[in-house]
Amino acid sequence: MSPTDRYRRPADLPPRIPVFPLRGAILLPRATLPLNVFEPRYLEMLDDVMAGDRLIGIIQPAISDTAEDEESPRGPVGLRSVGCVGRVTSYQEVDHARRMITLTGVARYDVLDEAVTDLPYRVMSVSYDRYATDLSEGLGEEQVDRTNLLRVLRSYLDANKLEADWAAIQRASSEFLINALCVMCPYGPEEKQALLEAEDLKCRADVLVALAEMELASSGSSGTTLQ
Repeated sequence: MSPTDRYRRPADLPPRIPVFPLRGAILLPRATLPLNVFEPRYLEMLDDVMAGDRLIGIIQPAISDTAEDEESPRGPVGLRSVGCVGRVTSYQEVDHARRMITLTGVARYDVLDEAVTDLPYRVMSVSYDRYATDLSEGLGEEQVDRTNLLRVLRSYLDANKLEADWAAIQRASSEFLINALCVMCPYGPEEKQALLEAEDLKCRADVLVALAEMELASSGSSGTTLQ
C-alpha cells in the first residue's frame, strides 16, 4: 500500500492545510517533489505537520514583480487559486537548521480563503471536491497518446543533450510519467500552473507535449521517431 492510498475521497483530507508557496514549482498526484527546508517558519511548519497528518500544500505565489515579497508570510503577496497537497514521505534531519524532505502528491485543491492564525506560516481553507478524480490512480491513462508523448520526450532530450533511463521510462505508468515530467520540467510559473490546472491526464499530456514542441520549434530542432 502506497503512502497516499489511504486518501480515497475528499473527506479523507483536511479542510485546512499549511501551505508552502514556491514560485515555479508544482506538485501532482503520486509525483514526488524534493524540498530543502531551512527557513525558520517552514521548519516550524514541518515540525507541526510531522506531529500531525504530514500534509503540506504546495502552491505558487501569484505573479509579482517584487521577488523579495514572495516569501512574506503575512504580506500583500497573493497566491494562486489552485495547488496540490502532498504527504511527507521522506524526512532527513541534516542539521539543527535544515531538513531534506520529499512530498508525494495526493490531490489538487481550490483555495477558499486564508485562515487567521498566530502561526508564522500560512494556513488555507481548501476544497478538493473539483479534483476528486485525482484520488483514483491511473484514471484516464487509456486516453493518453503515449507513443507521441515518448516521441516528443526523446526529441526534447536529444535536442538538449540529456540522458535518460529509457528502460525505466518504458516501465513507468503513463500517469506517473506525465505527472513526474510536469513536476521536473524547466518551464516558467505560467506554464507550470497550466500543467497543474489541466482538466485531466490527457489534457495535461497534451499541454506538456505542446510546450515541448514549441521549445523544439524555437530552437530549430526537429522531431525524431521513437524506435
